Amino acid sequence: MGSLDGRVAFITGAARGMGRAHAVKLASEGADIVALDVCADVDSTDYPGSTLDDLATTVELVEQQGRRILARQADVRDPAAVDAVVADAVREFGRLDIVVANAGIIRVTDSDDRRQTFRDIVEVNLIGVWNTVDAAIPALIAGGRGGSIVLASSTQGIKASGTDRPGIQAYSASKRALVALMQGWAMSLAPHSIRVNTIHPSGVATDMIINEATMGLAAAADPWLASQQNALPIALLQPEQIAGAVAWLVSDAANFITGTSWPLDAGFTLRS
Repeated sequence: MGSLDGRVAFITGAARGMGRAHAVKLASEGADIVALDVCADVDSTDYPGSTLDDLATTVELVEQQGRRILARQADVRDPAAVDAVVADAVREFGRLDIVVANAGIIRVTDSDDRRQTFRDIVEVNLIGVWNTVDAAIPALIAGGRGGSIVLASSTQGIKASGTDRPGIQAYSASKRALVALMQGWAMSLAPHSIRVNTIHPSGVATDMIINEATMGLAAAADPWLASQQNALPIALLQPEQIAGAVAWLVSDAANFITGTSWPLDAGFTLRS
């Protein structure tokens, strides 16, 4: 018996990286999965986007855990598309219990169109999260069983780094704003026993970090990148480590925890 037997988890950005790790881990604990991903490049980023093949791999990995999965290509910036995925999920599974609002983007290099870069990142990382949770709340409340919502923030949402690069500024601002959303939802949803928390990982070994743009900064001894060091001698966390923490947070073992910001950061925020 898994800790999440019979539950249904809605995960955005599920085609690869942390989203895929969440899907596989929650499935291993007994949850059925609703997986959403845009499966496309985003012009303002400096790394390739996920693909339909990536999403298909997530489907295969979840099914290997013996769980069902509903996978949809959709953009979290499009509220009607997110609403449609949630409606499909409720028709398919009859319930919704967990939301992991994981989809997010960044640009670590400078941009020729600073304003558009800033806007695009905020729209995915902040408005996209709002669209996701707002679409899911009615189903969570209607179930009458409580639930758990996790917003994927960042260490940048706790302590922003000094830079004039619009992509990093937008990333930090949007991730900090998720804390305010979390606190408001945690208060308003507490009477329904729906818990809401943010997680704040340090750098994680995903395509968002392991790509040509970031490696180029490393080769150039970029001062901003050099400042992004953990206190523990761990260069990058693994997606499965974050997923393990989230699996506990959404389980009944953590049914008293809401309104918190949880650093999963190898001591990153300890550094001055």
